[in-house]
Amino acid sequence: MDTENNSFKRDARVICLVGLAHGTSHFYHLILAALIPWLKPAFGLSYTELGLLMTVFFVVSGVGQALAGFVVDRFGARAVLFSGIAMLGVSALVLSGAASYAGLALGALLAGCGNAVFHPADYTLLNQRVSRERLAHGFSVHGISGNIGWAAAPIFLTTIAAAQGWRAALLWAAALPVAVLALLVLNRGVLYPDARLHQAAGAQGGTLGFLKLRAVWLCFGFFLLTAVALGAIQSFATISLEALYGISHALATSSYTAYMLASALGMVAGGFLGARSKQHDRTVALAFALAALLALVLAAGAGPSWMALPLMGLIGLCSGVAGPSRDLMIRAAAPQGATGRVYGVVYSGLDSGLAIGPLLFGLVMDAGRPGWVFAGVALFQALAIATAVGVGGSTRARQDGIKGQAA
Repeated sequence: MDTENNSFKRDARVICLVGLAHGTSHFYHLILAALIPWLKPAFGLSYTELGLLMTVFFVVSGVGQALAGFVVDRFGARAVLFSGIAMLGVSALVLSGAASYAGLALGALLAGCGNAVFHPADYTLLNQRVSRERLAHGFSVHGISGNIGWAAAPIFLTTIAAAQGWRAALLWAAALPVAVLALLVLNRGVLYPDARLHQAAGAQGGTLGFLKLRAVWLCFGFFLLTAVALGAIQSFATISLEALYGISHALATSSYTAYMLASALGMVAGGFLGARSKQHDRTVALAFALAALLALVLAAGAGPSWMALPLMGLIGLCSGVAGPSRDLMIRAAAPQGATGRVYGVVYSGLDSGLAIGPLLFGLVMDAGRPGWVFAGVALFQALAIATAVGVGGSTRARQDGIKGQAA
């Protein structure tokens, strides 16, 4: 009983600490977007120039994420995670003191470098330090913490910027990773690397052997496709709903909030579902099939205006349910000792999709087709289903092959 109790406490500490770090990284996803009303007049920038800053962030993060996975497997997830959090704090300091567009671009680049480490480091720590029976719940908390970071950033930054100015808001933002890093350092003992897994790095197929696996590239495609859909929702869902249903900005914003809250709730449910099922690709496929159908209903714009909020909530719920099973699916696809590399490459698809989505659907909105935003969301979610099924099939075939060789 005592051993089980200690195991639970250790798992809970690891999950909470990693979740806190992940929420900090998502907070920094919006550190520039939230301050656009202040940055635009302060520097005389166009929306295109402001958008380019965010593109710099996600492109650097996407490329860096693929490389960070190799560093995690070589030097350990804990040290890499600490360095990423410190880099976020430095980026906010640089942004707060920026005197030109070049200064803002440098801050965005540094923030992208800091953000790059989180997924390979986070998932390596969770896979190494959390008991198998609680791993799905760890992935669930990880996803929820990211949503909390997205939700907290605009409130935190705009409140301070309105009272003290945008430079003060960025200085306060710099304090967040400092506080989180201090907490992680104090609890560093529970985040120590697993020496056995660290020594196994590269044992199967060499350092780059995992790149030959079809399942890894299908996972990358899955993240790319789902992130394009997410980018569309984050950037244009509110405006599209106003145009399609003639609802107020407040109700359209509430519909997006419903999406985010329902997504978090779905992740909780998805943690329990993922812990009880081994067919993770099928769970993901079913959840996204439902989400795509609901997005098509929303795209039609034919129903009453009150439908917008519950439909957005249901789309978020289905997407959230898929989250923990998605991460377990990737874990199953990763060879032993290559967790950091696989998660780094795969999650670079997330940054790539978030860079593509706003640009692609911005063109759709400029063409006066708000309904196409949700139709596009449905299309990319449907395409993602094919990649998820492919991942599951490839992983099962590889595992069957390993069992056959062992026999």
